Amino acid sequence: MIIKKIILNNIRSYENLEIEFPEGSTLLSGDIGSGKTSILLAIEFALFGLQPGQKGSSILRNGAVYGGVIMEFEIDNKQVTIERTLKRGKSISQEAASITIDDEKRELAVTELKNKVLELIDYPKEFAKKQNLLYKFTVYTPQEEMKQIILQDSETRLNTLRHVFGIDKYKKILENSSLLLAKVREEKRVKQALISNFESEKSSIIEKQNQLTEKEKALVLLESEFIEKQKIRTEVQNKINQISDKIEEKKKTEQEIDKSRLVISGKKEAISSNLKLIESLNKQIKELSSLSFDESILLKLELEIQQFKQKRDLLSEEKLKLSSETSSLNLKNCDLDSLKKNISDLDVCPTCLQDVDSVYKSNVINKFESEVSKNVKKIEELSLEQRRLEKSFNEVDFQISQKEKELSEFRITKVRIENLNEKHERVQELEKSNFHLSEDIIILTNQIESLKNLTFELQKYDLIFQKEKSNLDLALSEERKSEIKLAETKKELEFIKQQILDLESQIKKAEETQKHLSYLLQVEEWMSKKFISLISNIEKNVMIKLKAEFSNTFSEWFSMLVSDSFNVRLDDSFTPIVEQQDYEIDYAYLSGGERTAIALAYRLALNQVINSFLSKIKTKDLVILDEPTDGFSEQQLDKMRDVLQQLNAKQLIIVSHEQKIEGFVENVIKLKKLKGVSGKAE
Repeated sequence: MIIKKIILNNIRSYENLEIEFPEGSTLLSGDIGSGKTSILLAIEFALFGLQPGQKGSSILRNGAVYGGVIMEFEIDNKQVTIERTLKRGKSISQEAASITIDDEKRELAVTELKNKVLELIDYPKEFAKKQNLLYKFTVYTPQEEMKQIILQDSETRLNTLRHVFGIDKYKKILENSSLLLAKVREEKRVKQALISNFESEKSSIIEKQNQLTEKEKALVLLESEFIEKQKIRTEVQNKINQISDKIEEKKKTEQEIDKSRLVISGKKEAISSNLKLIESLNKQIKELSSLSFDESILLKLELEIQQFKQKRDLLSEEKLKLSSETSSLNLKNCDLDSLKKNISDLDVCPTCLQDVDSVYKSNVINKFESEVSKNVKKIEELSLEQRRLEKSFNEVDFQISQKEKELSEFRITKVRIENLNEKHERVQELEKSNFHLSEDIIILTNQIESLKNLTFELQKYDLIFQKEKSNLDLALSEERKSEIKLAETKKELEFIKQQILDLESQIKKAEETQKHLSYLLQVEEWMSKKFISLISNIEKNVMIKLKAEFSNTFSEWFSMLVSDSFNVRLDDSFTPIVEQQDYEIDYAYLSGGERTAIALAYRLALNQVINSFLSKIKTKDLVILDEPTDGFSEQQLDKMRDVLQQLNAKQLIIVSHEQKIEGFVENVIKLKKLKGVSGKAE
């Protein structure tokens, strides 16, 4: 991987900056705080985005709303351009990301772009969710972070190096193996508990099979017994059915007797009723025989009634005439009273319009009063006449009513006399009916006697029925008991069969569990005695190999930077051990330049070992050093020329404020900061 160009837009102290990086060694030079390290952080941001725990405010320029980085690099002869942007809102977030490979641009999510970059530089997939440790310890590690890993406790440093080397999988395998072994042992205890009753269950199934055989034998006997009980009950039932037919016959005979008695009773009642009717008819015949009838009397009565009605009609006409005349006179008097009042109130004649004389008015009124008086007298006379006519009318009406009553009675007598022959015929019919009814009664009485004799003969079957009914109840009871016992035995048989099936299923499961337990025991033994020790040995051997290579490389780089009076190596925890004349010197007692030399040698050795161990990664040609000579003496600065030549990297980027370094590199990019804004120096 070779970086070609990077463009910064509102990144840290830069407003806008474009830097092209050639192959070979390049120095980013400038005073402290001029923004050299910001370019290295921008390269890391372009490749991997914001890291877990890293805030956008550490990248985006203060006060800027938008910012971003565009970086071009070459890898495997492919031209790649990465663009990432930041946006300030409530917080600073990564807004957009894209990658262009050989002019083919793709918009990707932040995590998708990181995965794509890891794929391009061929970093192991397990680093996708980790921080950029592999990048930091192979390409770019800030000097202070390298010093921190040296000062960490041994366990933390080992875990970090395992992580960087990508061999922490062995530790995870051991941890997971311990967890798995604990689960295997727990499952083993569970399986052992499950098969603890295995032998007793095998004994139980033999016992249940013996019980099953006994119950099957008992079932055969009970079925035979039940069939016999059914046969006995059927025989008794058949006898009862035959007896029931006789009893039913007896009941029908008794019903016939009752019916015959009812018929006789009805016929006797009919004879009695006929006798009463004959007696009544004879009495009527006797009475009618003494009656006589004269047709002339009937005609005379009808004529008299007609004459009286004519007289009543004449009286009614006279009454109507008197009433009409009386009404006319009353109406006339009313008119006269009205005229009399009008004349008395009249002062001027309506015809001639002359005054009316009071004498004249008095004469006219007197005349009217005289006429009214005559009319009143006439009305009184008419009223007397009306009362006389009313009395005559009522007398005639009473005579008509009496005559009509006599006529009606006479006509009834005529009808009764005319029906006398019918009554004689009716009496004869009733006497003949009574004769036939008496004969029927004699026949029915004889029939009843015959039925009584038959009933007497059938009465013996009642006792026989009761006896056989008791026998049937007993037979049914015995059959029911046998049936219940048979059902219980079948149920017990099914229960035992189910128990055997359950035991067989449990035994089968226990056998499977036993097989699984045997497998678990083998797994436990293999893991505890072989696998865990094998993984431990593999990790140990890998770590020994890494430590040996790392220690030798570390010693070589350190010897190039420090005088030969010092001897350095790494212990088993990869802690640098500094010796002088066979005495160990504590890291804290070293000078600043010596501590920087140890950190730089550790960094270069780590880079070399990782690039050798992880030979497929595509960042081996790129090395970035940040202030690698901090605290160096002039003599140590002179040795940096040899160190840089020994690196043999296609592209080396160094950040330093030491002017002497400018003579050790092929290219120099000078940076400066004016009024808080960084940029290239003229």
